[in-house]
Amino acid sequence: MPPVTVRYFAAAAEAAGVEEERLDIAADSTLGALRDELVERYGVAMERVLRSGSFLVDGTVHRDPAHPVGATVDILPPFAGG
Repeated sequence: MPPVTVRYFAAAAEAAGVEEERLDIAADSTLGALRDELVERYGVAMERVLRSGSFLVDGTVHRDPAHPVGATVDILPPFAGG
């Protein structure tokens, strides 16, 4: 599988220290596996973001950890405001 582009927004970017990166992951990877990888890489701050945030996979929001990873995954923290 080609590398997956992971884009981070707001608190997720702060936790990762980057706004975007390309990750080489297995072709059959799921969002749950990606989540585990990101928590291992970036620790507690990323875990907090992912606990209540969302994954936007190729433009569609997904929260099911069994959902396959797409070409682009946006990590969206919970947003506040009105």
